[in-house]
Amino acid sequence: MKNLVNVLVIISFALILTSSKPDKSYYNELYRPQFHFSPEKNGQSNPTGLVYYDGEYHLFYLYNPGDSEQRFMHWGHSVSTDLVHWEHLPIALYPDEHSDDTANSTALAGSAIVDNNNVLEKQQGDEKTLVAFYTSQHCGQCIAYSTDRGRTWTKYEGNPVIPYNETDEARGPNVVWHDPSQSYVMVLYRKTSEDDKSNGVSFYTSKNLTHWEYKSHIYGFNDCPDLISMQVTNRPEETKWVLFDGDGSYLIGSFDGEEFSPESAKIPGDFGKNYYAAQTWSNLPQQNGRNIQIAWMRGGNFPEMPFNGQMTFPTELSLTKFSFGYKITRKPVEEVALLHDKHYRWVGKKLIPGINQNIVKKVKGDVLHITGEFDLKSCSNFGFYFRRNKKQPGTELIYDVRRGTLSILGVSAPVVPVNNKIELDILIDRSSIEVFANGGQTVISSCFTPVQGAENLTLFCSGGEVIVDRLDIYKMKSAWKSEK
Repeated sequence: MKNLVNVLVIISFALILTSSKPDKSYYNELYRPQFHFSPEKNGQSNPTGLVYYDGEYHLFYLYNPGDSEQRFMHWGHSVSTDLVHWEHLPIALYPDEHSDDTANSTALAGSAIVDNNNVLEKQQGDEKTLVAFYTSQHCGQCIAYSTDRGRTWTKYEGNPVIPYNETDEARGPNVVWHDPSQSYVMVLYRKTSEDDKSNGVSFYTSKNLTHWEYKSHIYGFNDCPDLISMQVTNRPEETKWVLFDGDGSYLIGSFDGEEFSPESAKIPGDFGKNYYAAQTWSNLPQQNGRNIQIAWMRGGNFPEMPFNGQMTFPTELSLTKFSFGYKITRKPVEEVALLHDKHYRWVGKKLIPGINQNIVKKVKGDVLHITGEFDLKSCSNFGFYFRRNKKQPGTELIYDVRRGTLSILGVSAPVVPVNNKIELDILIDRSSIEVFANGGQTVISSCFTPVQGAENLTLFCSGGEVIVDRLDIYKMKSAWKSEK
């Protein structure tokens, strides 16, 4: 009997151990991002409805629950308390049934805010109402609201708040509060005629979120507008308005609540192949003054994966006055450090061409965070090879000193040395590489499909020496754990 009891105890203990171990297959596929957001399965595209409320960052995204194609979109939904670890929630918004083309209707992108003053008059109890604005295909601009911290959503009974117009194309309502005029402002992509030159952003205003009045239109924009106010980092008394286009490019200027007045030419926000539909979170805590942006890595390839689509890693935006003018810099949010694992560090190392001195050869991995500062000295170029092995050369990142360009995955971007030095911050995930140069003045975000098992890293230079002032490499932990 005693032996039987012992056997049962051992079996029970083994079952406890087994059940406590996470499912190693969950979010661990070959091209599954380990710290960039991706849906569990099926097709995902634009981020939408980004809003912060009561300690949670809400990430909505266009989502096809039926298959991996990016069509017939709903609003998928996830939340995070730290911008790194995401909890999947049920679909928030479904296509409208009253669309005149129900079979092909879709819920397109928009925005979300916190109704702090209950102007929509939907608040129940102490919880503020979250209000989402979205485009209903063939119907117009619509509203949905949540009174339970975003867990369930109800479509506004007076939809559409801006009706569909057959003569123009309109989508992507982005709503912000304009304090000087005490009004809500909606920026809306519109193509007002068949002429592509009519593409642009229209501005509407409202006092109650439901009745909108057209005010002005600015040309030269193509999709997914976003409008934010930013304090200039090195001129804290100065504030500018920034109007973003779908590709992340932007205008800097002033805004009087009705009309945007550009003070710059359009500035590229990202030079990579896979950066689109960039949006910022609304209602962020004012005490830290952060502007946080995320984008869809459009066009990424995820062969034989159960999902199709991923986001960039969230970035913090800063607006600075440089000698050449105003510019936004982007850098990974500081919360990336939550995933740092094994750490490698080098300081004051000299690299000489022709000498087999790959100082990073002991680093092997498919998910890395690399930061460093490099003194160009006399070199003609330097860079890295990522995800290589004995048979595969890997992916090359190279800085060409004479041309002043940083190149990777078929694209090149201008980078001007600062005191003859280049600073790099690099995020390598299983299906993407994001490179932030010189404090995020230049950013390249692209997807790739490396060879399975190729996990070596090489640092090289040619034409002269380079000094590695500092180099830190972190292996990254997965942001995901089994939810089963």
